[in-house]
Amino acid sequence: MAISDVKEYAHLTEADVEALGIEFDAIRRDIEAARGERDARYIRNTIRLQRGLEIAGRATLFASFLPPAWLAGATLLGLSKIIENMEIGHNVMHGQWDWMNDPEIHSTTWEWDNAGPSKHWKQTHNFIHHKFTNVLGMDDDVGYGLLRVTRDQRWKPFYLGNAVYNVILQMLFEYGVAIQHLELGKVVAGRADRAEFEIKRDEVLTKVRRQVLKDYVIFPLLTGPAFLSTLTANIAANVIRNVWTNAVIFCGHFPDGAEKFTKADLENETQGEWYLRQMLGSANIDGGPVMDFMTGNLSYQIEHHLFPDLPSNRLREISVRVRQLAEKYDLPYTSGSLPVQYAKSWRTILKLSLPNKYLKATSDDAPETASERKFGGDTTAIIDPVTGRRRGLLSKLRRR
Repeated sequence: MAISDVKEYAHLTEADVEALGIEFDAIRRDIEAARGERDARYIRNTIRLQRGLEIAGRATLFASFLPPAWLAGATLLGLSKIIENMEIGHNVMHGQWDWMNDPEIHSTTWEWDNAGPSKHWKQTHNFIHHKFTNVLGMDDDVGYGLLRVTRDQRWKPFYLGNAVYNVILQMLFEYGVAIQHLELGKVVAGRADRAEFEIKRDEVLTKVRRQVLKDYVIFPLLTGPAFLSTLTANIAANVIRNVWTNAVIFCGHFPDGAEKFTKADLENETQGEWYLRQMLGSANIDGGPVMDFMTGNLSYQIEHHLFPDLPSNRLREISVRVRQLAEKYDLPYTSGSLPVQYAKSWRTILKLSLPNKYLKATSDDAPETASERKFGGDTTAIIDPVTGRRRGLLSKLRRR
């Protein structure tokens, strides 16, 4: 089984976890007190850049019947959609810029360029995913109700198609996000309120129609004789955005070291335990400023999960302090390059398409799933008498 006692797995005492929580609270207070004009200028400049790229892309597509213009237009439009989705829409709807009291950049008013309605996403992502991160049976982002990503999910023949499902999910990710809130599994099982489902369904269909009309009818028609080439370029731009978004999200949640948890972890969970669960259940992507920007700073997924409503441009500096805390408490800080993290995610998806009897490790001691039981009860940290350094979870993992 996945982790059922996050303190025990982390080799921390109740006092340790409380102290860790106090230190994370201090980071929050410091960043909140430091927010100001520099941060406001950052998000406004980001919005200007995104809109400039979109205008340039759509203007270029008036000549999309020429292959170089098609490629340039699709690329510019794809980049603008990535930025709008990742660095603007995702972060604005998290409330990261609500402190500015700017109605244009507020979580209650922003509607993103995506097939899923913003208010649906804020429910499934902000509330459910971030509150119950990687908790089996609570967080629908664990496999999106489609993929088997942990051995704790009972194998069914359906999962033989894991790889195929993920390729389709990549290409059509915005529609997967739109469908997620509908909870179709509950509808099929007869466990959903029909009237409520129909309201949500109609809201999704309205948003999808708006997106399809904008990208696949109105803008292609505006380019006149270049209608077909503009249409295909717009399709390509959306696929670029979908595949990139999928890759970034999977790198933050499914590589080795991004742990899964059981509902037992939620019983009387303290703020310190919540912080600890977020830290152990997320993974970062190593990269420079360009990578950070194009991922919406979700290259700092650990920091984002610890502080989802703090400005994304502050996550880099927050990461320095989080790394220091990880070292102090001898906790793993899971990070790697995008190719490495994505390859690990795909490895998990591929091998877990098979029944457990064909897999070597157990659900207590596998690269993609671990639990406190892997240590056989030896989950007490010690202090090295020579160096004075704590020897806990990370040291134990390195020796295994």
